[in-house]
Amino acid sequence: MPAMIELEDIHRLFRVGEETVHALDGIDLRIDTGEYVSVMGPSGSGKSTLLNLLGLLDRPSSGRYRLAGEDVTAMNEAQRADARNRLIGFVFQSFHLIPRLTAFENVELPMILAGIDPARRHEQVQQALHSLGLADRARHKPDQLSGGQRQRVAIARAIVNRPRLLLADEPTGNLDQKSGHEVIETLEALNRQGITLIVVTHDPALGERARRALTLVDGRIEADIRRPANGPATSGA
Repeated sequence: MPAMIELEDIHRLFRVGEETVHALDGIDLRIDTGEYVSVMGPSGSGKSTLLNLLGLLDRPSSGRYRLAGEDVTAMNEAQRADARNRLIGFVFQSFHLIPRLTAFENVELPMILAGIDPARRHEQVQQALHSLGLADRARHKPDQLSGGQRQRVAIARAIVNRPRLLLADEPTGNLDQKSGHEVIETLEALNRQGITLIVVTHDPALGERARRALTLVDGRIEADIRRPANGPATSGA
């Protein structure tokens, strides 16, 4: 199986006053195409820093990052933005929908920013909304939608450019139990279609749904547990 993500000796340092904080401290990690991985750990463990780095929203202080075979470590900002747009979709705890835009227009926005022609935009947005059961909500604005529907609009926006990697940061954090269950099942269905899925969560029940669970402590991978379809979990750390 080809690698989607390869991290080699990744460090991320921050200066806090006179102190240097190792948010990531020597991370080596390979995630294959199509994997379903959860990332857990206490507050301050480096989960958000790792997610931002994987999503090309931040750069490592040192080390090497290859994404879908491309060395993205030394890319300039324009190249990183292009790689993000081609390869990555983001789903956040806060839906980040624009209130004055309809569901259709929110989903369409990244395609407009990518310069995709209107006919193709219209077709792909319709397909994304339909696939998430939102075809009849296309003209609704966010305040006319339930929390679960808003998160599904956010997922539609994340997948409309057909990314290969989907990064979800506490995707059920603002939802009731029923809506949260529906959203995670939606993400898992996308994973079964071949999208590599990485979910950052504080919720052990959610983390345990993934076939592979990483635990970060003090910027290091403390545990790497794989759960095969049949048989006991095995540790990679």
